[in-house]
Amino acid sequence: MLSRPKPGESEADLLHFQNQFLAARASPAVKIVKKADKRKGEEGSTDAERPPLQDHKDVVMLDDFPDILPALTPAPPKKSKIKSACVHFEDEDPEERLESHDQHITAVFSKIIERDTSAVAVTMPVPTGDPFPRTFHRSEIKSEVKVGSGRKSIFAQKMAARRAAEKVATAPSAAECVQIRSAAPDALDPEGSAGEAPLPRIRDDKAGDFLTSQWPCLITGEGLGSQKSEQEAQAIHKENLEKLRSMSEEEILQEREKLLAQLDSSLVAFLKSRRGGNEGQKKELKMEQNRLEEFVESLPVSQHGVGSSLSLQESGLEESVRKEENMKIEITEDDLPVKPKKEWIHMDNVEFEKLEWMKDLPSPRQKKTKKGMQARFSLKGELIPADADLPTHLGLHHHGEEAERAGYSLQELFHLSRSQVTQQRTLALQVLGRIVQKARAGEFASSLKGSILRLLLDAGFLFLLRFSLDDAVDNVMAASVGALRALLVSLDDEKYLDWTFSWYQGMAAFPFVPNNEEEEEEEEEELNGTEKSQDKKLKDENKPDPDVARYDVVKGLLKTRIQHRLRYILEVVRPVPTVVLDILHILTHIARHSSEACSQLLDCPRLIETIVREFLPTQWDPRVAEPGCLLTSLHGVACATAMKFIRVLASGGRNATARLLKKFEMKNRLSRFIAEDPLDLLLPREEAIRLSTEAFRLWAVAAAYGQACDLYRDLYPVLVRILQSLPELLSTCRGKRPMIELSVQRATAVVTLLIHVTQTAGYTAELQAKLSSNSSEDSEQIPPPPVAWNQVSGLQPFIETSLKKFLQEISQTETWQTLQPLTTTYVIYLGVYYSACSQQPSVNPIDCLEELERLTSEVLQPLLSQPAIQSMWDLLRPCSALCNPLSCSPAPESVFSIASLSCTGGKPPLSLVGSKSPFPFLTALLFLINNITHIHKGLTSKYSSVLGFRGLKDYLHQSWQTRPPSVTPSSVWILRHEYHLQYFVLALARRMAGTCPDYAQHASLHHCVAMALLSRLLPGSEHLAYEVLLDLAFNPEFLPEGKAGGPEAADFSDILHLGTSAKLAQPGSAAAFFSKATRGALLRESYQNLPFIRSCYLSHFVHLQPTLMRSQASYQGWNYLIQSMLLPEVKGPILPSDWPFFPLISLYNKVTNAETRGAVLNSLPLDLVNTVTWNLQWVLLLETWRAKTLQSIPTAAKLARLMCVFLTGGDLFLEAPIHRYTAALLSVYCQPKALDSLNLDAPLPGLASFHDLYISLLEQFEGVSFGDPLFGVFVLLPLQKRFSIHLRLSVFGEHTSILRALGVPLQQFPVPLERYISPPEDNLNLLRLYFRTLVTGALRHTWCPVLYVVAVAHVNSFIFSQDSTTQEADAARKGMLRKTWLLVDETLKEHLLYYRLLNAESPLGFDLYEQLPPMRLKYLQMVTQKENKENAPVLVS
Repeated sequence: MLSRPKPGESEADLLHFQNQFLAARASPAVKIVKKADKRKGEEGSTDAERPPLQDHKDVVMLDDFPDILPALTPAPPKKSKIKSACVHFEDEDPEERLESHDQHITAVFSKIIERDTSAVAVTMPVPTGDPFPRTFHRSEIKSEVKVGSGRKSIFAQKMAARRAAEKVATAPSAAECVQIRSAAPDALDPEGSAGEAPLPRIRDDKAGDFLTSQWPCLITGEGLGSQKSEQEAQAIHKENLEKLRSMSEEEILQEREKLLAQLDSSLVAFLKSRRGGNEGQKKELKMEQNRLEEFVESLPVSQHGVGSSLSLQESGLEESVRKEENMKIEITEDDLPVKPKKEWIHMDNVEFEKLEWMKDLPSPRQKKTKKGMQARFSLKGELIPADADLPTHLGLHHHGEEAERAGYSLQELFHLSRSQVTQQRTLALQVLGRIVQKARAGEFASSLKGSILRLLLDAGFLFLLRFSLDDAVDNVMAASVGALRALLVSLDDEKYLDWTFSWYQGMAAFPFVPNNEEEEEEEEEELNGTEKSQDKKLKDENKPDPDVARYDVVKGLLKTRIQHRLRYILEVVRPVPTVVLDILHILTHIARHSSEACSQLLDCPRLIETIVREFLPTQWDPRVAEPGCLLTSLHGVACATAMKFIRVLASGGRNATARLLKKFEMKNRLSRFIAEDPLDLLLPREEAIRLSTEAFRLWAVAAAYGQACDLYRDLYPVLVRILQSLPELLSTCRGKRPMIELSVQRATAVVTLLIHVTQTAGYTAELQAKLSSNSSEDSEQIPPPPVAWNQVSGLQPFIETSLKKFLQEISQTETWQTLQPLTTTYVIYLGVYYSACSQQPSVNPIDCLEELERLTSEVLQPLLSQPAIQSMWDLLRPCSALCNPLSCSPAPESVFSIASLSCTGGKPPLSLVGSKSPFPFLTALLFLINNITHIHKGLTSKYSSVLGFRGLKDYLHQSWQTRPPSVTPSSVWILRHEYHLQYFVLALARRMAGTCPDYAQHASLHHCVAMALLSRLLPGSEHLAYEVLLDLAFNPEFLPEGKAGGPEAADFSDILHLGTSAKLAQPGSAAAFFSKATRGALLRESYQNLPFIRSCYLSHFVHLQPTLMRSQASYQGWNYLIQSMLLPEVKGPILPSDWPFFPLISLYNKVTNAETRGAVLNSLPLDLVNTVTWNLQWVLLLETWRAKTLQSIPTAAKLARLMCVFLTGGDLFLEAPIHRYTAALLSVYCQPKALDSLNLDAPLPGLASFHDLYISLLEQFEGVSFGDPLFGVFVLLPLQKRFSIHLRLSVFGEHTSILRALGVPLQQFPVPLERYISPPEDNLNLLRLYFRTLVTGALRHTWCPVLYVVAVAHVNSFIFSQDSTTQEADAARKGMLRKTWLLVDETLKEHLLYYRLLNAESPLGFDLYEQLPPMRLKYLQMVTQKENKENAPVLVS
């Protein structure tokens, strides 16, 4: 009796017991009986008949758990099996690849012969009384083959019976085989048989029997479906044999090579297998080949060589096929690191293919191809090189594809993130987050092709993270939060936004809204701003979440109610500090998106309450401040990141700030964190300084709305104590103590707060006076703020004293670089202080002016004379974003759906926001100087040296000529600060122009800068654009050419034709009651009308009034009117680049809209004529004296806008001043350089289709032109040969009636006719139209001389052209020549036949041959005589 196994016995003991049991041959105690499964065939089959280990599998079933993994929506992309088998190079042309793989039908069938069915009997189906065909039961179908003991399905049984029947039908008898073998030598006899042509002497491995076979090897005829299918196959086989007998050896070899090259290797192998048959046939063919080989050896040497070469070629093909079939090498026991033993359980029959995973991995292959390999990443998110040979213990080889390569692909990580194992899901999300972090840092830009972020977002990565946030496991939630933070947030962006917070107007920022112009539809253009925003909001609500997230990730996340889930995690889950900080960063990024996003965050139940209660408490555990204390939970501890989130949330609007201060008790928190010094806060030193800094910034944002100013009275002693301690930063900076930068940032935030408190106190007296003077009928009364001017005026001495001390360190580079942010805010404070001080009724104006004089003489003038300031002006150009557009280009991994400032990795020191940038300090300095000169105009001359700095002039000269960078979130954020500096330079220049006599040398440069700035200023800067239009653009002081002989120079240039060979004669007018004026006279008149021109443009920009009011409130310091610190959404500059044409375009749109509604403008008011005249005068001034400022507008766009003169108001163009200035501008645009740059086929800005505009111009010409030559020139200009032929077809095909009125004289036409006739016309339809209009008299020289010359030249060139062409063109050419010869109009006949060359001096416009050249005469006689011969019999009959 064998004993049972006991606890503690090893596996060796169990094997010993097994051997004893087998040796004793005892019967087992349990017998396993398995019932037959009715679904698996016959009941008689038992397990004994089944191969071992065939169907025995261990299956683990989980209750209430689906067998299939839940689908991820949207699912990751499926990997194509076909694509992985193909190698495509990056530089390979797709068209060539398609051609190389395209197997045309001619490559398969060379000749198709239709089968003769004339003798086939056609049988009709037998009618039955059943409504449907009779069904057959499977028991009625006889099975010819008895199935063995194994189980087979009914289908498999029928297929086996069919194969057996085929073998019986196709197998030849023994006598036939003998007959074939005996006939082989005779068939290959060189002399052949008597009745047939000898077969070519070709031998082929395994195929020598084909030429002698009487039966086809491949074709069976089964598919023909008739009774004579075998006879048809035999007939085809005989045709093939006859074809082969008629071919030579070389032809057979060539055809064979073609087939082998065209057919797939697998198909070749299949065809060879079909010829093999069964084993008996193979043996017989083998014997037959041996005899044939012996016979071939007796052939001549040349023939033997051909056969051997063909054999080598085929053997090479078979070898390649064999290599493909044997790619999988069978493994043996020696390949396994652990040798299986038979003593092991279930190892009596070893299946090596199932143990293949135990083999050692092959070394990574060195793929020296241009094909890009799949990117694989380590667990740290690093890209692993393709040839890296890493050990397997690192855990980087747990994947199926490319098993020898270390690392995981994005697809494998996506698959792992859907695992049911928590650790695997967590690991996948962590690795994906690290990959995103490194991708945003640009680490993969030079190694990978394409964008990882774009690929991940297209694959559904955003919603994978969103679904993972809803996971119940804390680790999965933490990993998804970290990955989402890596995707959305750039900590470097936040760092630079905090850096620029205290710059001039730095508190205001553009929203992080992606620019989705392609998402908007055209019908939205007619809606106003409110209707458009409401309509867009409604559309976004109806869209699915993925569609919204495709264009805007933050909006898509808000649509999934992510703020509610983040609130739950913070409030209920209470994760570790790292996850809390990541969530706060995510919420901060969402708050920067838009005011709507801020409202949704504020409206989220308990979100703000939780953050304020848990992360901004008024008291917490003091052990947090102990050195070395490791925080396990951030709940209940004050956090600077939470304060920053509240500050960014407050920037969303004044209403949001009011809710935060009152409902969420942020005033108490501000008092708590501001009243106590950071050294006394029970927090780590760095965190305490950051918390205090963010508290001051939040207070500054509230003060910018005029709110929370009552705290100023309560905390006044604290602020004074801080101001008194600021000079100590100088000694701290010299000592290079740690955290000096954080201390400077805190001091900067304090001064920024004082700036806005001073602005708020500046208008207290004004609001108080309005409140007391206004009666009760005034509905809107703004209460004055709780801070008065006398409460803030005492701070100025502290700041001025600190400023003087800091400016003494300007020559010390390192110290100045550290203290520059604080010094910048000092200067801004002084500018704001004196601007508000001059408006206070309680301040003596004389005292204010004396203080400004003292500040100028003691501080600013010595500062401007220092060499360090000179070097700052020199640094403007290297640090400018306009002069260096690449400095604000988008990051390599930026995606349009996630707004980013592209600051990842930091900005270079020599950039606009870099550490060495002079822009913030110089902008603040110019702001102070402008305020001083505005208040005390007598000090303007003291600052004349500012405009004379060489570095400033070089910067301005370079910046206005450079094309600005494209509109991106990073570029608009940077360029806004650069435009502030340029505006202050221009504002100072405007004051200099009226007081400094030597200013004229800078006037032209500053006017060019002003014109460029007008077309570049971004939304939010409408006040600056208005000031430039009001005081700079139309200021005669900035156009010195008007006084310095500019009009006379223009007349002199026209007389001498300087720089051009074109005729500058202006076309006449249909209204001949006014005399022509010279260009100089027009310029002089335009210069005198500059005040009227300015008022005209200002009136046409009245639609910007609402945004102008908001912008003025920000720049003028009217805090009680500021609604939000978020600037308007940016889609482009405020004014378009073609704004000089804006009045003309506006009038054209009004007339067009009126006509669309059915109204007709019968009368033209006087102001309409004046408006168009002033518009044309301004454009003429710019084109003559500031031509480079309009270079960004294409010449075609300028002409299209000038055409609006003729399309507006009927006969408006006949008004005398309008006609003069339009003609003057036309002469400018018809100069050779302008004509060379004219391109009417390219898309034009602001114009949907030039062809449609031209058709409208033709219709207008037909209706109201009165044959005006100026109007006619505009019609003729687009008909040049190099432009679209559709324009010429429109004139000569649909609008031939205008040919009678296009009477522009050749002497007044400003465009050379060579541009119309070169190269010769080759469009047959247009040539026929030319000829038809000439022959029918619709086009005459007296009516339309220009197009008459053009048509004659083209028809003459065509009828005498003898170039090879199509048969249709040749017939048309000869037909036109015959018809020309038979013309009754001798003048037209002479012009068409004897045209020679263009001649501008000739009355006709061209010269004629006195007699035809011999070649043309001979050709003419040949064509006409041939016609006479053809028509002669007709005449006789």
